[in-house]
Amino acid sequence: MTKIFIDGSAGTTGLRIYERLEKREDIELISLPEELRKNTKARASALNESDISFLCLPDSAAVEAVGLINNGNTAIIDTSTAHRTAEGWAYGFPELSGYREKIRNSKRIANPGCHASGFIALVAPLVENGIIDREAKLTAFSLTGYSGGGKKMIAEYEGESRDALLNAPRQYALGQNHKHLPEMMKVCSLSNAPVFCPVVAPFYSGMEVTVMLFKSDLKAGEEDIKRTYKEVYRDGVLKFVDGGDESGFISAGSLSGRDSMEISVFGNADRILLVSRFDNLGKGASGAAIQNMNILLGIDEKTGLEI
Repeated sequence: MTKIFIDGSAGTTGLRIYERLEKREDIELISLPEELRKNTKARASALNESDISFLCLPDSAAVEAVGLINNGNTAIIDTSTAHRTAEGWAYGFPELSGYREKIRNSKRIANPGCHASGFIALVAPLVENGIIDREAKLTAFSLTGYSGGGKKMIAEYEGESRDALLNAPRQYALGQNHKHLPEMMKVCSLSNAPVFCPVVAPFYSGMEVTVMLFKSDLKAGEEDIKRTYKEVYRDGVLKFVDGGDESGFISAGSLSGRDSMEISVFGNADRILLVSRFDNLGKGASGAAIQNMNILLGIDEKTGLEI
């Protein structure tokens, strides 16, 4: 039976991973009592005892946790930002060409960021196939539910006397320095950081990432883009969907509670919208982490996922 430790199980992502794994009969969870949850010696013991450890920690604590491992057997799936562009770490987005094999053969996997997942799913295949130039200057916005902000933000949005400004969507990272930008550039092989506009809205979970393109910026047409997505995304976790919701709308909450991602293409002959929809807590966080764990275990990667 595989021994699993979740370092940081009290956070939003850690709790979701724990809830998923405690139901599985092929997993033995290593748990620490509350008083030892932040004890370095106890954490080190659990990390080294585990076959796979999930790090659901701030960046600095995740780096510290990796340094506590003194054996070559424990595999790490880090959900923080700390190692997503680090040498020697596999980027945990198996749908991209060659990435599944890298994950399977690695002991160090960096789980993707939520916004980054939606952007990379849209852009990386088009860059790889020469439809978008590596030098392109892209623009994207991303709508997310407030659960992506963790316990503090959830408490703010669900409080009885919450600020009235929380009743409307709020754009953030206005200085164009969002922490997901480095992985978005590296994984997509882009020379320029995109203009990126994340927006948190008053719904619990769900995410919708949109990349806006002029036809003149592309080296192929809309049908070529659709064909590329259909060829790349076939495994059922991530798939191309031709069309949106009813009545001409497309909801950021349509895949809330699910671990899948849907890719769509909209627009006209001159202007094209690339849209990815998923759950920021699912394919954007804990669902992706479980998928990566399943790959490490050599089992069906959809095991335990809500597709």
